[in-house]
Amino acid sequence: MHTILKGKAREVTIGIDRPFVMIGEKINPTGRKKLAAALAEGNLEYVRQLAENQLAWGAEVLDVNVGVPGLDEVAVMPKIVELVTSIADVPLCLDSGNVEVLAAGLKAAPGKPLVNSVSGEQKRLEGVLPLVKEHAAAVIGLTMDDRGIPATAEERLAVAERILEAAARLGIPEADVIIDPLVLTVGSDSRAALITLQTIDLLRRNFGVNINLGASNVSFGLPDRPTVNQAFLTLAIQMGATCSITDPAKLGTTVKAADLLLGRDENSLRYLKYFRAAEKLRQAEAEKAAEK
Repeated sequence: MHTILKGKAREVTIGIDRPFVMIGEKINPTGRKKLAAALAEGNLEYVRQLAENQLAWGAEVLDVNVGVPGLDEVAVMPKIVELVTSIADVPLCLDSGNVEVLAAGLKAAPGKPLVNSVSGEQKRLEGVLPLVKEHAAAVIGLTMDDRGIPATAEERLAVAERILEAAARLGIPEADVIIDPLVLTVGSDSRAALITLQTIDLLRRNFGVNINLGASNVSFGLPDRPTVNQAFLTLAIQMGATCSITDPAKLGTTVKAADLLLGRDENSLRYLKYFRAAEKLRQAEAEKAAEK
C-alpha cells in the first residue's frame, strides 16, 4: 500500500517496499524555546533556517506546528506554510490539536499534505476527518481514544480499525490513513517499546497500512538518548514502520543504513550519497562553530 503526498513540486511515496521517509520535526515549538520566541516575535528567518537545515539532512516531508500559548495560531499557520513552501518543494505535515488551525493550514498548503493528527476520540474523528476529506489530504491516525492510550497491542489495533472505518465511511482511501502505534518512554515502562513493536506487527499483518512513529519519545528520561533512539528505530523499520516524525540530523544515517540492510538500496547508492553529504554538513557546521 502506498501513501502519496505532494508538495509544491515534489511527490513523496510512503510504502513498505520504498525507502523509509523522514518527516522533519524541528518546526514545532514544543520544548524549543528559541522557536517559540521566534514565532511569538514574528521572526520568520529562524523558521527558514530550520526548514533549510532539515532538507539538507534528508527530510522529505516537513512537519509544521505553531502551537505557542497566546499566539493566534489560525493567523500564523498559513504564514508559516507559505514561508516553508516558498523555499521547499516537499510536502508538509500540518500539526495541530486545533481543528481551526488545521483548516487554515490546509487552505494554504499546496499539493496533498499530511494532517497530524486524528485519533479514536469521537471529537477528533468528527472534527478532523471531514477536513481531510474536503482537502483530499492524508492523515496520521493515533491509536488512542476517549479512554486514553491502550495498554496492549491488541487494543491499539482495535482503535486503528475504528479510525480506518470512520475514514472509509467518509470516502477517505485506506492508503491515505497512516497509523501511529504510539511510542512511550521505556524510562517509565520497560515494556513500552515492545508493545509499540507488537502493534506495528499487528497493523502490518491485519491492515497493511503505512505506519508512522514519533521515535524519539522512546528515550525520554534516559541517558544517551541517541543510542536508544537509533536502536528502537532500526527495530521498528524492520518490523514494518514506513515513516517517522524525527530529527534527520540525528537519525538520518540510521535510516539510510536500515534501508540498505533491508535491500531497499541497490548498490548502496543512497547510503553512500547520504554519507558523503552528511560529512560535508558536519564539516561545515564545525567550521561555523569554530568561527564563533
